[in-house]
Amino acid sequence: MSALTALAQHVTRRPQRIALLAQIAEQGSITRAAKAAGLSYKAAWDAIDELNNLAGKPLVVRTVGGRGGGGAQLSDEGLRLVALYKRLEALQAQVLQAAEDDADLLLLGRLMLKTSARNQLSGTVRAIRAQGRNDLVDLELAGGARLRAQITRPSTEKLELQVGSPAVALIKAGWVELQAPTEASAPELNQLQGWIEEILDEADGPSEVRISLPGGQTLCALVDPTQLADRTLRVGDPVCAVFSPQQVLLGTQL
Repeated sequence: MSALTALAQHVTRRPQRIALLAQIAEQGSITRAAKAAGLSYKAAWDAIDELNNLAGKPLVVRTVGGRGGGGAQLSDEGLRLVALYKRLEALQAQVLQAAEDDADLLLLGRLMLKTSARNQLSGTVRAIRAQGRNDLVDLELAGGARLRAQITRPSTEKLELQVGSPAVALIKAGWVELQAPTEASAPELNQLQGWIEEILDEADGPSEVRISLPGGQTLCALVDPTQLADRTLRVGDPVCAVFSPQQVLLGTQL
């Protein structure tokens, strides 16, 4: 894969940035291009810096000119990137026309997601509540279970989250604590009810516990074997998976 192709794949996740490049080629001005692409002046400069850094060579050649933003034009690499994106758009349109079901496309997007977090639970945003500079995002999982993620407001805006949006909750296995369903937990914590499907004991280290959730999804927890023994938790037992909203990362499909 060429560097240009890899960069094209990156920017296809951020179509506004391609729109910014195309507008720079047309307008010859960062200020006017930012306005046409729906970006703030600062966001446009930040995007250009990131794209130039990712490319390893300038995609945008600019001259600083005070409040007006100066002039700008695309380099040869920038022009090729915009042309490549337009070809990718045409191919994407063909794929969408050939797809029989939107659910298939959503599933494909989830399967292509790469992350270091062991747990990836897909769901739908049901509410977004402001908490100071943060947002508390309420996600409904398959089967009706709910979890909450606390993320910054800029993250909410970057992910373009809104009620009804699909999203993926990412939770590291080491962040999940297991309790018996009768144990009391702080109400601000996430509490997912399920049952223990499998326990994989390691010779040296925590046990890996697989928990089946009502909607058919699976949650993995890394638990000290002594904690399992203390709570007498065994395969087949009902269990409550507890973790903080601050320990939930959110992702959206491309």
